[in-house]
Amino acid sequence: MIATIKAFADQFFEETVRNRRHLHAHPELAFEEYETAAFIQAQLVDMEVVIEPGIAKTGLVVTLQGRRPGPTRALRADMDALPIVEQNLLPFTSTRPGKMHACGHDAHTASLITAIKILHSIREQLHGTVRFLFQPSEEKLPGGAKVMIEAGALAARTSGPAPTHIFGQHVAPELPTGTIGVRSGMYMASTEEIYLTVRGQGGHGAAPHLLTADAVLVASHIVVALQSVISRNSPPDSPSVLSFGRFIAEGATNVIPEVVQIEGTFRAMDEKWRFQAHDLIRRVAIQTAEAFGATCEVNVIIGYPCL
Repeated sequence: MIATIKAFADQFFEETVRNRRHLHAHPELAFEEYETAAFIQAQLVDMEVVIEPGIAKTGLVVTLQGRRPGPTRALRADMDALPIVEQNLLPFTSTRPGKMHACGHDAHTASLITAIKILHSIREQLHGTVRFLFQPSEEKLPGGAKVMIEAGALAARTSGPAPTHIFGQHVAPELPTGTIGVRSGMYMASTEEIYLTVRGQGGHGAAPHLLTADAVLVASHIVVALQSVISRNSPPDSPSVLSFGRFIAEGATNVIPEVVQIEGTFRAMDEKWRFQAHDLIRRVAIQTAEAFGATCEVNVIIGYPCL
């Protein structure tokens, strides 16, 4: 059976590459994956599968019944792209400014389409049912998985019983081709989005002594303080990371802005420490701002738990 599956994988390889490049050139953001969903459905025309579109707005549930009795398993891929400007110069570079498949979801989707075709080709020997989940909005919290589950994507459906196991994958360019990385126990970190709004007093850059609080200076101290408090308080046997990717201070060379916005992400591998860290982030950011005579609004958006 494995040799047969590998043979079909070779047969569908070039098609998989074409599909991935098409998806890469036509990225869609979270819950906007209408064309992506339509493309997936077009690849499955005339196949003996049940296609249920519109799950969680743009998601798809595809069910394949094997000819032999057995359990139900699920395979999952995410479909959404990121709000990033692609700078690659390739024949399949994104055709949509400000949108890019920069996290491999084009490859995930193309691979799952091929998985359907391979398993459909061996359905006479297939035991049980396979449910294929094309998930929207992996990148935007609270995430399309939650919405799909609430819509019954993992429940018993007219197309088949509820799956007992679900499998997902993520591309990893650092691994040699043809290998996979697995481990037992905790594997994937939780994820939160951190939004900080620092408010001081705007004014002329040549006269900072006239300001009650320089929001840029205060925000800089907050970033450094948060990095320090997370690294000094996290459990030594449980990795975590706090990173800030946006620091927005819309002043000028000689203008100190009144407001600075900071955006970042916090990841942890321990649920208890995860929520302790949220409290630390709030307290340190607010108190650091107060020490300089400024204020800081903290918004922690809860995301995926540890897995």
